[in-house]
Amino acid sequence: MTSTPHFSAPLARWSAIAVLGCALVACSQKPPAADWALNAESASERATQAYLRADQRVQTLEWSRARAEVERTASPQLLARLALMRCAVEHASLQWNECGDYLALAVDAEPPEQAYAHYLQALPLSVQQMAQLPAAQQPVARALTRGDRAAALAAVSAVEAPLSRLLAASVVLRAQGPSQALLAEAVDTASAQGWRRPLLAWLLLSARQAQQAGDVERAQRLERRVRVLEAQAGAAPASHPRPETGR
Repeated sequence: MTSTPHFSAPLARWSAIAVLGCALVACSQKPPAADWALNAESASERATQAYLRADQRVQTLEWSRARAEVERTASPQLLARLALMRCAVEHASLQWNECGDYLALAVDAEPPEQAYAHYLQALPLSVQQMAQLPAAQQPVARALTRGDRAAALAAVSAVEAPLSRLLAASVVLRAQGPSQALLAEAVDTASAQGWRRPLLAWLLLSARQAQQAGDVERAQRLERRVRVLEAQAGAAPASHPRPETGR
């Protein structure tokens, strides 16, 4: 099952992208989860996987289905949580945006969502906000608060779930700028999972950084990997912003 944030029926606390398991429903709870939660879970998982493999049509359709199911609850808090989930998946692929769907619902978001939204933007967090983040992301947030590059990289590497690790790497990149070790960690993570969209984004950034550093051999090696992805038969092209990371 995909490493995605989840809702627990009937009205869950944000669990974040680091959690494995029941996604939008709590498997162990009785009575069984409502149909809307089961349907939203399935749709969000399909949307996430489609997004990671750069299938634009399917991911758009499935996110719409997930939202339609959550709308049945008339809960802006749950809609905010779903919007933040989608934003987190996009940030893991370096599609840095301001989470517009979430911002439209932010006035009703609960404190954990508000803290997580700040974290995605690599904004400073209070001690209380850091405590509301998913457990896997808290060491990353603490390292960023201290400005400790080595600790931040170590915290990223220690995140077990691959998608959570990519998200943590994205936040560190946004806060501290690129390092060869951080980029390599993200590339290896995406490559091991076969996730075309984040892999292409991180490879493109890595190649650009290698070029700027004058490491021609490494840049060419990375560009060959980019060409392998771009040459995939029938693969739809995926466009990626090139974030300003020259720090």
